[in-house]
Amino acid sequence: MKPVLKRVLAIGGALVGCGAAVLGIYVIRMTSAFDASMERVYDVPIPGTTRSTDPAVIARGKHLVESLGACSTRDCHGADLGGGATLQLGPLGTLSGPNITPGGIGVAYSDGELARLLMYGIKRDGRGIRLMPAQDFGWLPDPDITAMVSYLRTVPPVARPSGPNIVKPLAKILDRRDQLQFDVARRLVGVPRQVPPPPSTSVEYGRFLGKLCTGCHGERLSGGPIPGAPPSLPVPLNITPHESGIRDWAYADFEKLITTGVRKNGLALNPFMPYEALAKLDDTERHALWNYLRSVPPLSSGQR
Repeated sequence: MKPVLKRVLAIGGALVGCGAAVLGIYVIRMTSAFDASMERVYDVPIPGTTRSTDPAVIARGKHLVESLGACSTRDCHGADLGGGATLQLGPLGTLSGPNITPGGIGVAYSDGELARLLMYGIKRDGRGIRLMPAQDFGWLPDPDITAMVSYLRTVPPVARPSGPNIVKPLAKILDRRDQLQFDVARRLVGVPRQVPPPPSTSVEYGRFLGKLCTGCHGERLSGGPIPGAPPSLPVPLNITPHESGIRDWAYADFEKLITTGVRKNGLALNPFMPYEALAKLDDTERHALWNYLRSVPPLSSGQR
């Protein structure tokens, strides 16, 4: 082999080795930061929330748990709240919504601790929870949080073990890059809770409801592949008023989608889409969400 070629190969090998070392350091730094954050104990006071036995309050809580909270969906805590399906997310990890009935972890929480979990994603031991999207509904006013707690105290105990939860390095890196949200509490603690307007069909109220959509469709709601997701997961659709989204939709098309899981073109949604929770929205909530989606900037698909 000629000396020049040997030098070129040697330099190339050194560069590859250097790149691998830099990548390894980056992975270690990001995953370590994630792990340290998940071990942090937050000094957030436990609210003085006390469950109510008022049937109207419990009914409101049931509505919120089944709709805006999306707690009783198949891929979250399950229809009976005794634990959801185990999601195999490939390089991201394996996730399972736990049993939150009195037969599961629900029995260990006081009313105040449960309210804090819903508002800030902080567990009983003061550490942050993984993935539970408290950012989607933690804005609910205190009476609604009390209503959710009150309803959860009424559900029958389910004796079913919770499934596994494994967050792999790629998910940790994407979380630290703010491309996915697995570490919930660090994004909520220290940030003043937003005060929503009273429920109405307004765009402003719909903007709060629209937080339910951002986890999958992205902050700008234009959909596209979820970073790091395995091929088995569906690609979220564009739900902005763009020609590649819902520009040509009428409210009737939207209502059909969220109540039946069937799109305007007649195709069924992938079961990963929690339309069973959206189907529980009341008429005011449906119109508010629709009005908000029609108001956002139209973007082509994939501009998450």
